[in-house]
Amino acid sequence: MKAYLSLCILSFLLFCGCASNPVTGKSELQLISEQQEIAMGTEYYETQIQIQGGDYVSDPELTAYVQRIGQRVAAESDRPNLPYEFRIINDSSWNAWAMPGGKIAINRGLLEGMRNEGELAAVLAHEVVHAAARHSAKRLERGLLLQAGVLGATGFADSDDRLLVYGLGSTAVGLEQLRHSRSAEREADHYGIVYMHKAGYNPTGAITLQELFKEHHDSAGGWLATHPSSISRVQANRESRDEVGGDEGYLGEAEYRIYTRKLRKQAPAYQKIELGLKALQAGDAEEALRKSLDARRIAPEEAHAIALSAKAYEKLGNRKAALEAWDQAVERNPGWYLPWLERAMLREKAGDSVGALSDYKRSLALLPTELAQKGIRRLSR
Repeated sequence: MKAYLSLCILSFLLFCGCASNPVTGKSELQLISEQQEIAMGTEYYETQIQIQGGDYVSDPELTAYVQRIGQRVAAESDRPNLPYEFRIINDSSWNAWAMPGGKIAINRGLLEGMRNEGELAAVLAHEVVHAAARHSAKRLERGLLLQAGVLGATGFADSDDRLLVYGLGSTAVGLEQLRHSRSAEREADHYGIVYMHKAGYNPTGAITLQELFKEHHDSAGGWLATHPSSISRVQANRESRDEVGGDEGYLGEAEYRIYTRKLRKQAPAYQKIELGLKALQAGDAEEALRKSLDARRIAPEEAHAIALSAKAYEKLGNRKAALEAWDQAVERNPGWYLPWLERAMLREKAGDSVGALSDYKRSLALLPTELAQKGIRRLSR
């Protein structure tokens, strides 16, 4: 019976549907519909942005600029009708990623490190390909098939061997997804160059971007974790550039510098914040406070700097100053869950149950956390 059930599951998955990939034209199994792709991307997009630091809100002009470049590239993709969205995450690491359905994010740190609009277009085009070519959806589908194969193997195996078979199957799932990821990266590089060239950009931006990552390996750690750079990858980008028409097109160095001028001016503030967080983790709240105040003088509107002050004040026992700082952090970035959650906990400690309950609820609406859920349950009794 177990073998029969396993075979039924495999048969269902195998015959669920085949279609041509919208980017490569290759025939492939499709278990996840476009509507499901979009729903999954929408569901997890906000969660990931909140976890990774919230939106960068200090410079709305820069956000609008990134969105404009992203939509320009996405319009040239093989799935231009996806609900593409482009947001900047307030994080210093060099990274960018795409969710299914066209939900794309790029980190503040990567924007600071790049040098022209062509490089920005290359990053966004690369991520657009991930969405257009269904790379995330294909990983999920491949995982379903392999897990079904593992289930089938465990159905046929004796009970004493099932744990070993399942372990080997799970390892195969991991290896297969790694292989697929490398294949997806090659596709994203190549078709990203095609998209950016169609949008009017010089494909050289994709080459200099890879060279930049190699030169700044430590800064590019976030990107390199999922987008490993190599000499062969740079060479492949050169070949793709030659295929689409060489080094013609727009690079936009001057315009990029204009739109990122505030970000580059703020860069020392984020360095101070990182040093302050390290000091706080080491137990030196006074040094953390000094660093936070230095950062706030450079970027007074930055909620991350104010949040660091609040944490330092609380460690130093100054609850009033901490609450005032959390008030300012909430005001500067009301769409980030952390100031609401931290202020809720501090208000609860201070006996302000009404204010704390309200803050817990606002925090929970932005990001469901166990701390917020428990706080609401405590104060709703």
